[in-house]
Amino acid sequence: MAKISASQVKELRDKTGVGMMDAKKALVAVEGDMSKAIDFLREKGIAKAAKKSDRVAAEGLADVEVAGNVAAIVEVNAETDFVAQNDRFKELVKEIATKVAENKPATLDDALKIATDKGTIKDEIIEATQVIGEKITLRRFTAVEKADNQNFGSYLHMGGKIATLVVLDGADTATAKDVAMHVAAINPKYVDRTQVPAAELEHEKEVLKQEALNEGKPEKIVEKMVVGRLNKFLSEISLTDQEFVKDPDQTVGKYVASKNGKVASFIRYEVGEGIEKKEDNFVDEVMNQIKD
Repeated sequence: MAKISASQVKELRDKTGVGMMDAKKALVAVEGDMSKAIDFLREKGIAKAAKKSDRVAAEGLADVEVAGNVAAIVEVNAETDFVAQNDRFKELVKEIATKVAENKPATLDDALKIATDKGTIKDEIIEATQVIGEKITLRRFTAVEKADNQNFGSYLHMGGKIATLVVLDGADTATAKDVAMHVAAINPKYVDRTQVPAAELEHEKEVLKQEALNEGKPEKIVEKMVVGRLNKFLSEISLTDQEFVKDPDQTVGKYVASKNGKVASFIRYEVGEGIEKKEDNFVDEVMNQIKD
């Protein structure tokens, strides 16, 4: 068996970020061959990633990166908010967003196959999972291509807990960023009221009608009340009808129009939305560790 020196262990740790014992075990297993030890740890990383597959990764970061006329918004999840603040994790999220913008993949599988300096995005995620020690996943992404006469605007809230990407016809990038900030804060559902599905509109009308009748209002004025309340509802969920956060005296639509532009589209990612988070009992966890 080859003798493993402390300097070899340190070198492998510096190259891979793994713990001392893992580094030493890897070197012993391959009789001190550094390149084989790195491969060994990557293979071990795959095994670790598989073991973590049943965990809930509901924390993480979202990011927006631009490559020419293509912008990508991505969400990458981890298990804890602590890891989401890790510099290596932040770099991984930024790299994934950049690669997605550069390659415009159609599906998540396609995105994971994008080539990187270390192999593929999937390889990068596996290595990060092994080094950081938590399940890491690319949850979703959208790649958006704009025309030359359009402008991108993006905004990250709390470092990436919420990310938004806006496309404006005309105007400029500063205006687009202002709108992206508004989208992050107010969370509209649609660009304008014409995008609201007919079924949702009819449902809301019925709810508002019953609400007015239950208030004891005369039927002859209920219809007018419904029209007024429906208009308020539409103004609350439609981006261009909302009061602009930086100037409530005008709507977002009027603000953009004053800059010779029009809102074309927006995307808003809030990290973890729609994921059922596992509630851990910290006391039970500690007691179980003591028993073990």
